Amino acid sequence: MSTDRHAAANRRTLVKLLSVAVFMFGFGYALVPLYEVICEITGISFKDGGRTQASFEVDRSRWVTVEFNSAVMSGLPWEFRPLTRKLRVHPGQLTTVKYLAHNLADQPVTGQATPRISPPRATRYFKKTECFCFSNQRLNPGEEREMAVTFLVDPSLPKTVDAVTLFYSFYNLNAHARSDSTTGGSG
Repeated sequence: MSTDRHAAANRRTLVKLLSVAVFMFGFGYALVPLYEVICEITGISFKDGGRTQASFEVDRSRWVTVEFNSAVMSGLPWEFRPLTRKLRVHPGQLTTVKYLAHNLADQPVTGQATPRISPPRATRYFKKTECFCFSNQRLNPGEEREMAVTFLVDPSLPKTVDAVTLFYSFYNLNAHARSDSTTGGSG
């Protein structure tokens, strides 16, 4: 191959590498807004650090009914239920409710709760400042634990929405770890 061809091939390779680098930088830069969109859609947020409570004024002229529900997914030997089934709150009012979890197994079990808000359009207006769903929960054999979630309903929730349901599903992380180790997956 001649020197000119080598130089041309090297330039093409350099252009391709620079293009990949620029693309990777742009993708990394776009991850922050992408993360925020995903958090808004799912209702999960790990970044407000409790500042939400100071962000809103309580709208005492309005009530929103909040219902609480739960499910334990297959493979998790726990009982899990809300201690409060329903309550009325003023938008902007910081409220804490508790759920009760009980490990029925004869060994420690680690679970992870995932929240869901209904109706879906209310998700962006339901702000959790503290929640057991922010981290894994490990219960020893027979252990029973109250787990709290502190939340508020954003006063800008559309007035046509007067009821919201907070639903938690609890998954067995021990079962996922066992299946990953037997299949060679990394989770």
